[in-house]
Amino acid sequence: MIIDNDKQFSRFYMLVDILVITFSYVAAWAIRFIGPFAYSAVQSKSFRDFMLLLVFIIPGYLLLYQAFSLYTPLRMQGRRLVIANVIKANTLGLLIIIAVLYVIEEHDYSRLTFFIFYLVNVFLECAFRITAFYILRSMRKKGYNQKQVLLVGYSRAAAEYIERIQQNPQWGYVIRGILDDHVSAGTEYRGIKVIGRIANLMVILPNSHLDEIAITLGLNEYYRLEEIVSMCEKSGVHTKFIPDYNNIIPTKPYTEDIQGLPVINIRYVPLTNTFNALVKRTFDIVGAFIALVLASPLMLFVSIAVKVTSKGPLIYKQERVGLHNRTFRMYKFRSMEMQAPEKEKKSWTVKDDPRVTAVGRFMRRTSIDELPQLINILKGDMSLVGPRPERPFFVEKFREEIPRYMVKHQVRPGLTGWAQVNGYRGDTSIRKRIDHDLYYIENWSVGLDIKIILLTFFKGFINKNAY
Repeated sequence: MIIDNDKQFSRFYMLVDILVITFSYVAAWAIRFIGPFAYSAVQSKSFRDFMLLLVFIIPGYLLLYQAFSLYTPLRMQGRRLVIANVIKANTLGLLIIIAVLYVIEEHDYSRLTFFIFYLVNVFLECAFRITAFYILRSMRKKGYNQKQVLLVGYSRAAAEYIERIQQNPQWGYVIRGILDDHVSAGTEYRGIKVIGRIANLMVILPNSHLDEIAITLGLNEYYRLEEIVSMCEKSGVHTKFIPDYNNIIPTKPYTEDIQGLPVINIRYVPLTNTFNALVKRTFDIVGAFIALVLASPLMLFVSIAVKVTSKGPLIYKQERVGLHNRTFRMYKFRSMEMQAPEKEKKSWTVKDDPRVTAVGRFMRRTSIDELPQLINILKGDMSLVGPRPERPFFVEKFREEIPRYMVKHQVRPGLTGWAQVNGYRGDTSIRKRIDHDLYYIENWSVGLDIKIILLTFFKGFINKNAY
């Protein structure tokens, strides 16, 4: 079955969900009263009594799936997000069923049956949606189930949108062209042509089979936004706005409603919330203490190796910039020969740097030299997870060269971070590193911290860019 549009998509998924929910529910009853759990079953309610509850369960679950965006087309949704939403919807559904039975004082329905239903339904729903994800992705790559899109405005937003669409053919978007008043017809960007002026919308819309219009005006043309939206809406074609200020406004802006007036805050930092900050600090203290205990044998061995192989102090202290632009002394195992402080302040190590000792080179590659920063975490200078701190000289340099660089100092710097587990360590793009740091700052959660720590164990310790 080829799903040609989003309405068919929703109907098809609802139909399958009804079948899956019904099958899961019947299977749960059979497992409890006929299968492996039958030996302990006391059947106070008949099969018919159980099945009558489906009259409420099916529509209730469909509403929950709708609330958790499970009928939103899978074009741009990740598999993990879909699985998470399936689990959330079913967990809430189970809690509602148990709560309702408790409130109406109905104790004859087996709670174990509903728990089995929860497990079976989650498994089957996830399996169905992941299968559909791969089938639809394959179809869209072959040219089926695609959306025809027209861009209005030749801008940075248009360029970035085109790049993402072309990098992800599984989304199933085909860009038909661009309309713009300031670029001549025939101009191309990555194979997408400017096909006319914005006024041509009035001619193009009635005679084309477009699924979407994406307004990608440049910042200097926003005064025309109302006019263009009006033209698009007269056609009945779905219209979306892709702003040309993504370097200013975050991906998930913090919005407020002031008596009907929408207000977009330039930056929302979850860790400015007192409760969130307390949770993260508690997580840091407990995590750093456990890490110190586990790493103490290794740290003892490294301490001996450093002292035996080179002259100088065991711990190297370097000034770094942290929370609220305050400087602090960051600790590392010394990995280099001693040098004048004023010299090392203004230079990074380079490949095959003669100043790095043999033991130091190994420590840098494996990130073992960073272990003393667990003390910085206990002191409150740093966190387990956060943007990596930089030296004052480079902070002053980058604040002028890289937009939004100083935003990273709104949270504590980290021993590891989102940029580091994505490969941006050592001699890599500072701009890309900052983009990842900002994503972390704006999307912080305990779950994201745990994910980054786990990724650090699997791929974050070995640093091929460390010299």
